Amino acid sequence: MKKAVVLLSGGLDSTTCLSVALKDGYEVYPLSFDYGQRHYKELDSAKKVVKYYNIKTHKIVKMGNVGGSALTDADIDVPDYKGTGEIPVTYVPARNIVFLSYAAGYAEVVDAEAIYIGVNSVDYSGYPDCRPEFIEAFEKVIKVGTKRGVEGNAIKIVTPLINLSKAEIIKLAYENNAPLHLTTSCYRGEEKACGVCDSCVLRLKGFKEAGIVDTIEYMK
Repeated sequence: MKKAVVLLSGGLDSTTCLSVALKDGYEVYPLSFDYGQRHYKELDSAKKVVKYYNIKTHKIVKMGNVGGSALTDADIDVPDYKGTGEIPVTYVPARNIVFLSYAAGYAEVVDAEAIYIGVNSVDYSGYPDCRPEFIEAFEKVIKVGTKRGVEGNAIKIVTPLINLSKAEIIKLAYENNAPLHLTTSCYRGEEKACGVCDSCVLRLKGFKEAGIVDTIEYMK
């Protein structure tokens, strides 16, 4: 059976991405990261999603962080949504570069032909490592920097959500029966989602436009 590594944060997008990989017929190997994020709750959500699908192997990589982000530095406050178009302080420096590097190595270990990642360049916060040009460039890096790649059996990076609006992602998740009720998106990581950070606002906007009720709890 063909295999794929799936980057799973425990959020809406990555859970939908996992559902797509399963629908595509892959034996999936979810890969999550403990990188000192203040919204550590997302890892609990990732575990619940893995259990929901009865997936036997779930690797969680514990790593340090370089700071410089509201998601990893307690001295930087998570801002409310502003929609200015500028890259917000919730950007984690080089996060997807690091995550995809681990994923490429893990893919070689388990003999996976693909890496699924739920990056999105439509309804997102403007992070540079969520754009198509980044994914294309990194796929070239994998091709020249891995054993599989130089032997002509390169690992492909699959981004099924990259050109979808948040509403379209939510509709896709429901078509695939993805457990969005188990996911979390809030950057603040409290018991209830704050409802006003970038991630919460984009999630709520998506559910509203999709005409579907979000069943997780919000403070606002």
